[in-house]
Amino acid sequence: MKLATIRLSADATPGTRGVRLDGDRLIDLGVPDLGTLLADPEWKSIAHDATGPAYDLDGADFAPVVPNPSKVLCVGHNYTNHIKEMGRDLPAYPTLFPKYADTLIGANDDIAKPAETDALDWEVELVVVIGTQTRRASEDEAADAIAGFTVMNDISVRDWQFRTIEWTQGKIWDSSTPVGPFLVTPDEVGGVRPARQVRTIVDEQVRQSDDTGTLLFDPVFLVRYISTIITLRPGDLIATGTPAGVGHARDPKIYLTGGETVVTEIDGVGACTNRIVTV
Repeated sequence: MKLATIRLSADATPGTRGVRLDGDRLIDLGVPDLGTLLADPEWKSIAHDATGPAYDLDGADFAPVVPNPSKVLCVGHNYTNHIKEMGRDLPAYPTLFPKYADTLIGANDDIAKPAETDALDWEVELVVVIGTQTRRASEDEAADAIAGFTVMNDISVRDWQFRTIEWTQGKIWDSSTPVGPFLVTPDEVGGVRPARQVRTIVDEQVRQSDDTGTLLFDPVFLVRYISTIITLRPGDLIATGTPAGVGHARDPKIYLTGGETVVTEIDGVGACTNRIVTV
């Protein structure tokens, strides 16, 4: 299944709705968003059997796939080529940092370049969406806890990121991070360890290209590892890291200045398409 959260148009009841993709239509699941859906232990059957109102896929206004996750955890240095381009050694353990719900925007929303930076960068990432509460998960429990996958552009404010040895301040800018458009269940992408091509395209130029099958720490490992530290709850997001090709690692460095269209896509999962705007 492919599931999403959409914003209703101005001439309809305001708010958002959880939906299932069915051809070129989006079927209402009877819930306001996918976070609400995933909180129900029967979410799979609810989503599969829903026969609510239908909306056109064409022109759909996608909200963040889970608008208000209890936590967003991101992994740094998880593709070998990206680790090398950033001048780092291969890590023994995942590098983790947080994001927050306030950072998330829809898959096709504009990204406002912060006036405080001249070093705005792109990062395509495969995101794990949690569907079952879990703590200290076993291998099987970790696999079962994965509801599906989505796409994130982990937009990074590099000059703020590297002000200190801790990255968070460069990663949590308000309304900066597209995520969506769909939650795609594992059966659609070959299981809980999908091997899918990931790309970033900036103004029709490919900037990143790799395969999620080359992740140093795969989705199941990450669920096990992170759930050892903290309870993972339905709707939580784990961004699994970005491949080589970020603007900061280029010589000369390339940053987003405004006016660009950035597409971050994963085969079989979806794409975020965002225009960089200045305010």
